[in-house]
Amino acid sequence: MAAARGIDPAGIRRILIRGTNWVGDAVMSVPAMREIRRLFPGAHIALLVRPWVRDVYAAADFVDSLLEYDKAGRHQGIHGLLRLSREIRGGRFDLAVLLQNAFEAALLAWLAGIPRRTGYARDARGIFLTHPCRIDPEVRRVHQAYYYLDILAGAGLLDRRLWNLAEYRPDATLGVRDSDRIAAWELLRQHGVSPEELIVGMNPGAFYGGAKRWLLDRYARAGDELAERFGARILILGSTGEIELAREIAGNMRQRPVILAGETTLGVLMAAIAACRLLITNDSGPMHLAAALGTPQVAIFGSTSNIATGPLSQEAEVVREPVHCSPCFLRECPIDFRCMTRITVERVVGAASRKLEKGLQTVS
Repeated sequence: MAAARGIDPAGIRRILIRGTNWVGDAVMSVPAMREIRRLFPGAHIALLVRPWVRDVYAAADFVDSLLEYDKAGRHQGIHGLLRLSREIRGGRFDLAVLLQNAFEAALLAWLAGIPRRTGYARDARGIFLTHPCRIDPEVRRVHQAYYYLDILAGAGLLDRRLWNLAEYRPDATLGVRDSDRIAAWELLRQHGVSPEELIVGMNPGAFYGGAKRWLLDRYARAGDELAERFGARILILGSTGEIELAREIAGNMRQRPVILAGETTLGVLMAAIAACRLLITNDSGPMHLAAALGTPQVAIFGSTSNIATGPLSQEAEVVREPVHCSPCFLRECPIDFRCMTRITVERVVGAASRKLEKGLQTVS
């Protein structure tokens, strides 16, 4: 089981995890964090993250404390990095697990004097790691959750044979903070939505680029069909930068949707997703959040790979068109966008209807 120079768990009482910087990655790294908790049930586990992903873990049961890396504020520049390293040093951590790949993450753990430091030896940072890990080529062929899990295997803490077992499923489940749930329902009630209604969310954005976005007019038609067929209230979710996308969809709908794009914090967005009976979404951070929260979803994939970054949920159905140029991982399509234009409204509504009908049968 143990790799060469594997970490000895004996004496490890305080662990620092350097989390990833983006919402989707934050969710996909949760299985690795849950394994750390399982391996060190009595240890204090602190998670260091950037401010915009902190709320992902607000109700997490696998970490004991959250530390914020305020790179735009008190931790800005070299002096800020040294300040943060002193703050971390005060935590007297025995082990640092670096899920983030940056050179800076390893430098920070070294500056903080953490005696055991493990992570991928990439970006010339191996000199700062006591237990550097190589990237197993096999993890590039499977879901990205295994990329993070394999750090633990490379450090001799986890047996890779574990995830070859048929019954092994990476556990990315997350909870919602009570205060966020209350705030979400206050917001929904302001828009005239009640808890008794069947709520369908739509997430038409994707931060990475337009090649990940299903067509807006098709989102509008799908929303209308589900509203009329199931009496659903349609929520359009998204960030402040996606308000115009939401307005364009709303302008093309017969049934008036509720636009929540730009009106929520990340925590309140999570609570709104948890309130949905279904989410229709592109490959994006909210897609991963829906999977972690157990919200049934229809996930539409075009330029990216559902094998690598698909939703970690048994409640998800992926809709994609197997064209030869997909996945290309480009931000914008240089040709005719066939991976998305060939995905019809009928296919998405069909998948969504199956999910909703199943949910209604379960409730009844």
